[in-house]
Amino acid sequence: MHLAPDSREALVAAAALVNTGRGGIELLGDVSALGEFFLVHGWTGRRDGSDAELDAVRSLRQALGQVWDASDVDDAARLVNAMLLATHARPQLARHGDVGWHLHMSSDADALADRMGAEAAMAILDLIRSGDIDRLRRCVSAECDAVLVDLTKNKSKLYCDTGNCGNREHVAAYRARKSSNSGTTRYAGRRDQ
Repeated sequence: MHLAPDSREALVAAAALVNTGRGGIELLGDVSALGEFFLVHGWTGRRDGSDAELDAVRSLRQALGQVWDASDVDDAARLVNAMLLATHARPQLARHGDVGWHLHMSSDADALADRMGAEAAMAILDLIRSGDIDRLRRCVSAECDAVLVDLTKNKSKLYCDTGNCGNREHVAAYRARKSSNSGTTRYAGRRDQ
């Protein structure tokens, strides 16, 4: 699977946004938390820093979560098309800073939620077109409801990056193996012939 770097970044940011409202914890609790998210994910352009902007991004988060919950590729495509229309996506090539040519889906003057939604929708569109929508998944850990984007070459990613789930599951499996082996004694000596 080949995705342009900006599409990869948009997918990672979309999953991170969806995960800000998972697990019963609100990680976008205020405008300053949104500002931090904006910086961490390298967004550029207009930033209002208002409660209305925060509410719009939270609404986008819910719409993006529906894509991960889509029943099939047709449902995902319908949701992506609706998002592209709602955000007034207007693809254009851009180059700024040390970033080479890449695609912006809206103007830097557009509302943050529209820019985020248009970029996420376009990146998901790339997955749909390439037959890789199954790369949008949920963490397989029983205690986690986070979403993830599997960008591995062999589609092998199972755990999210938000809660250390993979490490926790591997430690639990190791402990279970160790406890089941604790009752058996292994012969480590030399066998006589």
